[in-house]
Amino acid sequence: MKGPKPLVVVIKLGTSSIVDEKTHEPLLSILTLIVETAVKLRKDGHKVVIVSSGAIGVGLRRMDVEKRPKHLSKLQALAAIGQCRLMSLWDSLFGHLRQPIAQILLTRSDIADRSRYLNAQNTIMELLEMGVIPIVNENDTLAVAEIKFGDNDTLSAITAAMLHANFLFLMTDVDCLYDKNPRTHPDAQPIEEVEDIGAIRADVSSAGSSLGTGGMSTKIVAARLATSAGVTTVITKSSSPGNIVKIVRYLQARKKYASSQPSPTTGEDAEDPLSQSTASLALDTIEKPPLHTRFLPFSQPIRDRYFWILHGLAPHGTIYIDVGAHRALSDKAGLLPVGVVDVEGNFAQQEAVRLVVVERRSEIGPDGKLWEGPGVEVGRALVNYAAPEITRIKGHRSTQIESVLGYADSEYVADRDSVSLFRRESRPVTPVLDKANENGGVAAYENDISL
Repeated sequence: MKGPKPLVVVIKLGTSSIVDEKTHEPLLSILTLIVETAVKLRKDGHKVVIVSSGAIGVGLRRMDVEKRPKHLSKLQALAAIGQCRLMSLWDSLFGHLRQPIAQILLTRSDIADRSRYLNAQNTIMELLEMGVIPIVNENDTLAVAEIKFGDNDTLSAITAAMLHANFLFLMTDVDCLYDKNPRTHPDAQPIEEVEDIGAIRADVSSAGSSLGTGGMSTKIVAARLATSAGVTTVITKSSSPGNIVKIVRYLQARKKYASSQPSPTTGEDAEDPLSQSTASLALDTIEKPPLHTRFLPFSQPIRDRYFWILHGLAPHGTIYIDVGAHRALSDKAGLLPVGVVDVEGNFAQQEAVRLVVVERRSEIGPDGKLWEGPGVEVGRALVNYAAPEITRIKGHRSTQIESVLGYADSEYVADRDSVSLFRRESRPVTPVLDKANENGGVAAYENDISL
């Protein structure tokens, strides 16, 4: 009989989860439980990645510094000191259980460069195949504000998406999300399952600790990123790492149970009371997991290059497009210059930009613009032309690019495989987007547009 399918599990640990906020001493009891949990998952056949903060916190203890400094150079120096000791600690603890580990340090610039992104992906995948547990952290020693992830919640979500992980566990100081702050409202109700993050009504007032940079709101953002890539994301209590094993086993058992049941509309078993009783008994044998919040993944995830364009790159400007261009992009066509209404920013060829849908005016308004409305960001793109070039060719047909610029590198402002759109149900929707349905396709749109 086959056992459960091996999974890729990413565990994110914040500084406050592994370092005492006041003394800056490593929380050895928690670290030991995390190590035992990771090894148990490995013994169950799963592949485990740990995204661990804590370098600066450990550096504070090593240098007897009481408070986290504000100057970047001091933070980077403490990170350099603390990272060595942190990895030594991880290696020592895992070494007792004969589990090899590896260190991976990343910055946003590593993710933004496609070659380095793929190299990081291949390296981590190879480590997992070798039975190694990679421990990922942001390279705080080198990162500056412009190339920082901001917090390791975001880094863990991008790592999980990069690896096509099955689960991302965001460890925090509460069991789960609540509709109110449980510290001040005894009647707060837990939120155990979230299908639509945009519709969630939860208390996210919990800020990050004095050592860390993240809070509950950053975990919601990370959950949005990870679920969009097809990763089930779980928030659970960091002081009870053993919950991870119980939750994974429960969800595996429930999935196996669900897949073994006959369709309710076919087969005689659907009407058989004995069969129903047996099925109910089997379901009861599945041990209920500890309290947690589970964010369900999208059924049609955004992965690989499209996820990288959306979330791996920092946009350098904005291209405003009309509803016809958005309709064409939704129909898997490229972005033509005729659909571009305006350009903002100073970006170069093959740099990332935001795509914002606006309503095109019939003539230039008193503000000097050919569009109106607040605009809705619908995606990101890698452009074939620089900002000054797009400004010159906007509103023109593709056949006119050469006469305007003197050359034509491409008929598209952005090729379709260089455009990634947000899922509509996870983004704000305005009535202007519905007008796109009135357009009759790319050719009809380009021919009918007023120049």
